[in-house]
Amino acid sequence: QVQLVESGGGLVQAGGSLRLSCAASESTFRITAMGWYRQAPGKQRELVASITSSGTTTTANSVKGRFTIVRDNAKNTVYLQMNSLKPEDTAVYYCKATRYGVDYWGKGTLVTVSS
Repeated sequence: QVQLVESGGGLVQAGGSLRLSCAASESTFRITAMGWYRQAPGKQRELVASITSSGTTTTANSVKGRFTIVRDNAKNTVYLQMNSLKPEDTAVYYCKATRYGVDYWGKGTLVTVSS
């Protein structure tokens, strides 16, 4: 079983930046894909960005050009660099890892963007 621990959330003003980290309990070489999702109050969880083991990334249109996902296999960690944050980015951000067709989720980290 893969355990994921997110960190880096917090309160930031609009226009600011945050970097989220997701540390996996085992080598990310064995993980097919990792991604960041978010869930705002009253809304469904949505994909923010994902990255495969080969480095192929997918980014939601709402954050394209502002958020970047990076995978560091040496540290078993995936990062989400978030720039030019907007109040609508406020949500709980979750890390997901997929290994052998099974999804694993972290507990989430809260990002609050004030206007």
